[in-house]
Amino acid sequence: SCSIAGNPILPVGLGLPKDTLRCLRYHGFCFRSKSCPEPFAAFGTCSWRQKTCCIDTTSNFHTCQDEEGHCVPPEIKCLQEQVGLCPHREWKCCTEL
Repeated sequence: SCSIAGNPILPVGLGLPKDTLRCLRYHGFCFRSKSCPEPFAAFGTCSWRQKTCCIDTTSNFHTCQDEEGHCVPPEIKCLQEQVGLCPHREWKCCTEL
């Protein structure tokens, strides 16, 4: 396994608070204020409840998993694409691979 100065390399996102990870999964942003600017809506918290998670209400923010799909990288062809957010912006949501 890879390591730098004896420390194993951790996957990106590991070590972030669970509420922050949930916010980012829904393409949200973490704001210091208790309220969200327009057109964002409060969607839980970030940074161990110290910040507010705000998501854009103008977009369809159903996640791919909510829609019974699987997130796949762009190079994979899917038979049926589904509307739904994936954690990686370039990835697409597929119901049939």
